[in-house]
Amino acid sequence: MEVVYEDNHIIIVNKRCGEIVQGDKTGDTPLSELVKQYIKEKYHKPGEVFLGVVHRLDRPVSGLVVFARTSKALTRLNKMFAECQVHKTYWAIVETVPLLSPLEGMTRSASHSPQGETEGANSSLLTHWLVRNEQQNKSYAYEREVPRSKKAMLRYRVLGQGDHYRLVEVQLMTGRHHQIRCQLAAVGMPIRGDLKYGARRSNPDGGISLHSRRVEFVHPVSGASIVVEAPVPDKLFQQLLPAEGSH
Repeated sequence: MEVVYEDNHIIIVNKRCGEIVQGDKTGDTPLSELVKQYIKEKYHKPGEVFLGVVHRLDRPVSGLVVFARTSKALTRLNKMFAECQVHKTYWAIVETVPLLSPLEGMTRSASHSPQGETEGANSSLLTHWLVRNEQQNKSYAYEREVPRSKKAMLRYRVLGQGDHYRLVEVQLMTGRHHQIRCQLAAVGMPIRGDLKYGARRSNPDGGISLHSRRVEFVHPVSGASIVVEAPVPDKLFQQLLPAEGSH
């Protein structure tokens, strides 16, 4: 477990792909329990350690997860996440395959092309309406509002490109189930290793090449500006970065 930031009220951990944030039916030890154990041992805390889960990352995704260490921080962080006051930036390695036909149940945004034509600032805005299928644990994207759909928006820009993949940086504007995975796949850019959303093959580690790279927010108690970045997760991410090395 890698702690990248901590103080009296919050702790931020760099999650590895394959780890679960909170306990589920698998019975595997969740990251939240590992963090509790870390706090208990480091600060010699007797009894039960308080830790609040304020958001989650999908199991195959890596990167930053924010936890609350106090009830005051938990209440305020929950409100901040609900009101989109916590800004999350993701890196994704996507396949550069042409979009020959929409994936099943998905449609391409009429105002966007997978080549990245945009209205400016070298970034592309994706807008879809997502429908979550609970039985499949999967979301489907549509160009227009349909029954049970929720509006999903993200902005992305290309950081680097290789022969078979490109590295994109994504900023979420809404928080929907599998939003990044679903929306990028809907415009012909499935995330590397993400078989559920159309990737051609799995990754050796069983994860997908989606990384929660940076979080920015105002500290819920002190009011200080918090900006935390996770390390670059593996060699392929590094290789796809521009020559100067890091973003």
